[in-house]
Amino acid sequence: MVHNAFGTLKKVILCPPDNFTLVPINVIAQGYLDQGEKGDLAICRREHAEFAQAYLENGTEVVMLEPRKGFPYQVFARDFGASVAGGVVLGRFSVEVRRGEEQDAKAVIASLNYPLLGTVEQGAFEGGDFWMLDESTLAVGSIARSTPEGIEALRCILEPRGYEVVMVGAEEKFLHLDMIFNIVAERVAVACIDALPDDFLKRVRLMHYELIELPEEDVFKLRCNLQALGRGRVLSFENNRAVTQALRSLGLEVIELNLTELLKGGGGPHCMTFPLERDKS
Repeated sequence: MVHNAFGTLKKVILCPPDNFTLVPINVIAQGYLDQGEKGDLAICRREHAEFAQAYLENGTEVVMLEPRKGFPYQVFARDFGASVAGGVVLGRFSVEVRRGEEQDAKAVIASLNYPLLGTVEQGAFEGGDFWMLDESTLAVGSIARSTPEGIEALRCILEPRGYEVVMVGAEEKFLHLDMIFNIVAERVAVACIDALPDDFLKRVRLMHYELIELPEEDVFKLRCNLQALGRGRVLSFENNRAVTQALRSLGLEVIELNLTELLKGGGGPHCMTFPLERDKS
């Protein structure tokens, strides 16, 4: 299953954007809607096909979730839950337009015979708020979507399995933790320092994380929202030049994709990927 946030990514769930349209449920999408944008579905499909192909070319098996009408944001597959070493925890969506996606995900998890460790049934918990800082420490954002009640429910499921769950607060405009903190390699993360609380920054620095710092305005261009493939490889996107340069200066390989249209929805490579199997290294 998934042992950390940086090892070799072996298997993921993606969902094609067949029903994608912009919905005003985050700052980024609202901004595009205010400009009269709706999202170009044909371009989104092409971008997502290239995104899936990048996984295949890098040795990651892709399981496609069947998109269902009425779920315009199902392409952001990360959010339905979380994976750890023992199995999957299903979350509970905060906004009405996404509620019900969990059941489609549950059916796929069952069909693949992955253990279901539990389901968050109180409050809300979304996978974009979930990070494995190491093999026993979990950081969970309580920002715009995951609530203290949902995080407590997650804690009740995972702490008996040996995990420490650390709640991380931030301003609501930042939506999910993966918008302002993103692990790209072992002890390396891209982060918006000004958006994160001091106690969390102290913790990750004591854990010897190297932080690639981003200004706040870059958060809303999704420049923190990347996907670690393992073995020093990172999925990013074009027009993320400063981050790409910083990653390459550390010896990491950056795979740049054209995701311009999909990014308008308010999510990037990390948001669109649910990890099923990731090695320890």
